[in-house]
Amino acid sequence: MATLELNSENLVETVNNNDFVIIDFWAPWCGPCQSFGPVYEEISEKYPDIVFAKVNTQEQPDLAGQFNIRSIPTLMIFREQVILYAEAGALQGPQFEELIEKAGQLDMEEVHKQIAEEQKQAEA
Repeated sequence: MATLELNSENLVETVNNNDFVIIDFWAPWCGPCQSFGPVYEEISEKYPDIVFAKVNTQEQPDLAGQFNIRSIPTLMIFREQVILYAEAGALQGPQFEELIEKAGQLDMEEVHKQIAEEQKQAEA
């Protein structure tokens, strides 16, 4: 499956309508982004049930600001509209696959419970 180019019109819909979304925030002038790009594309082919998307921070500076992107490349992993991972830096293929596997193994019911608990405590 080809990676999806995200912009302010389709990002929210993509994250809300898919259970597992991985976003690569990148820019064409960024050397590490250029070296990570082929790894990202190759890994995306191995996981057809996951939406792999990219945000060109040069063309979408508002989205980069909305997600507080300070360094690129930055990867974000969403499951059930929850950000599970947000880190800057290019990964090697095996590291990236391990990260995807770990994110896929999380018990999302437990994650949602923890978030609800944290919100209750914050309101108290």
